[in-house]
Amino acid sequence: MAEDRGVQSEQGRRRAQPQDERDGVPLTNLDQEIFPGAGATKRDLIDYLDAMADRLVPVLRDRPLSVIRVLRGQDRFMQKNLPKYTPEWVPRTAVWAEASHREVTYALGNDRRTLLWFGNQRAVEYHPALARTDAPHRQTHLIMDLDPPEGGGFRAAVAAARLVRAALAGAGMSGAVKTSGSKGVHVFVPLAGDPAPEDVAAAQRAVAARAERLDPALATTAFIREDRHGRVFLDATRAGGATVAAAYSPRIRPGLPVSFPIAWEELDDVSPDDFTIGNVPDLLDGADPWAAAMPASQTLDAGLVAEGHTIPVARVQAMHEGKRRARARREAAG
Repeated sequence: MAEDRGVQSEQGRRRAQPQDERDGVPLTNLDQEIFPGAGATKRDLIDYLDAMADRLVPVLRDRPLSVIRVLRGQDRFMQKNLPKYTPEWVPRTAVWAEASHREVTYALGNDRRTLLWFGNQRAVEYHPALARTDAPHRQTHLIMDLDPPEGGGFRAAVAAARLVRAALAGAGMSGAVKTSGSKGVHVFVPLAGDPAPEDVAAAQRAVAARAERLDPALATTAFIREDRHGRVFLDATRAGGATVAAAYSPRIRPGLPVSFPIAWEELDDVSPDDFTIGNVPDLLDGADPWAAAMPASQTLDAGLVAEGHTIPVARVQAMHEGKRRARARREAAG
């Protein structure tokens, strides 16, 4: 029995030893599937992060980073606070979380080595903050997240993106577009100057409202899902402490699709599943289409800001409406 335990102990030590190492980062269990049905291994994920470090680091640099990890036998989860076992060389920043009244230590995705370490931790998705550490209250982009309804598909999101583009053009602004890596589309507009956070949020609400008015049968700003009635949701809430999947970030879906930049004129010719961790490095061939497509930084249009301040904050409005409906249901049942 003691001999058996010794053999088992030795086998356990062998399993715990690194199977590979890159840039001093031990890598383990590389041939395990990332998650059931992923169609990709942990090695595939790390190879992708390694190959794409020169593209990912610029969109992550100096931004508090949240990642979505998927551990074996567990549901996916978003990690913000770095675990205690994080190596000292991983760059980080402390951010006060008003909601939980505590300081949260975020990683900064500032280098290839950090990406490799996260890949070994089964961090699949990379969601940077909207502001950088040197100016934590300055949102660098106006962002619209276009989410099609169940069964609505990517084409509906593309059509809604064109409404957003038209609304922006009406305010003298322009943006770059990418697949979300899931079923939707993201539009980013780089901002100049030092706009107040509440003004950026207001401008986003106004862009969504103007886009909705262009085709209310296609798109809606309704935050409550049951009020959308099969229309694309123009999500203007990516502001303040929110995050959004970075360009080139993998997503936790079969095949590990990637949030990928698309030229406006090519949106009709692509599908989110066209871009995966398996083919994106070769598709880029050294290029950086996200950086190339991003227009020059722009000053927020005053008309958008003014209009947006007349529009209620979606989450707050939805909270009050939810309470009102719950009260009405109780009264009807009583």
